[in-house]
Amino acid sequence: MFGIIVSGRLVQTDFHPVNETQFLFNIPEADNINHVVIFMTGQTPFPDGLGAAVYFSWPRPEGPVWTLLGHISNQKPSAIYKISSLKTADSDDDNQIHFGDMSHQQSHLAQVGISVEPLDQLAQQVPASQVSVSGAVPTFMEFATKMLENFFNFSSSFAVTQSQMVPNPTETFVPLSTLKNWFENFQRRLQQNPYFWKS
Repeated sequence: MFGIIVSGRLVQTDFHPVNETQFLFNIPEADNINHVVIFMTGQTPFPDGLGAAVYFSWPRPEGPVWTLLGHISNQKPSAIYKISSLKTADSDDDNQIHFGDMSHQQSHLAQVGISVEPLDQLAQQVPASQVSVSGAVPTFMEFATKMLENFFNFSSSFAVTQSQMVPNPTETFVPLSTLKNWFENFQRRLQQNPYFWKS
């Protein structure tokens, strides 16, 4: 039902069932991995109303510390996670989970845990802040671009020529050229750095 891909390696579909709703993948020689892809193979869909939380554990002397990466479902059957920042990060206490006695930590052996859970429960879980999901930036950029285009088109629909303007002292008018200039500048900055708005 599940598979994982680590860059430069073959696809792994050899998970170890912990119980009916939890599964483990072992990733040997994990020291140099930066990304992991989790996907459904397409052979068996989730039953209605269910999906899977995806957890990751780096080798640590004190034992497994599980970090929530995100989730997969029938509607989102795969995800790419950047995990390199988790090597030194601590787990988020809100997302503690245990994968039975099968979760063990040998040196250089990382693990991916998959826990089948109700979709409404998955929607309330928050992945660790150090995890980044590849593909999120293009989605954000697409949303921001569509939002800007919609705003520009909506505002442009109210455009009137100088001769059509009726003076109204309670309204302020912004030239359409100013709005267009702002729109083009915002698009340019978004293309250069999708996170410019955070600074």
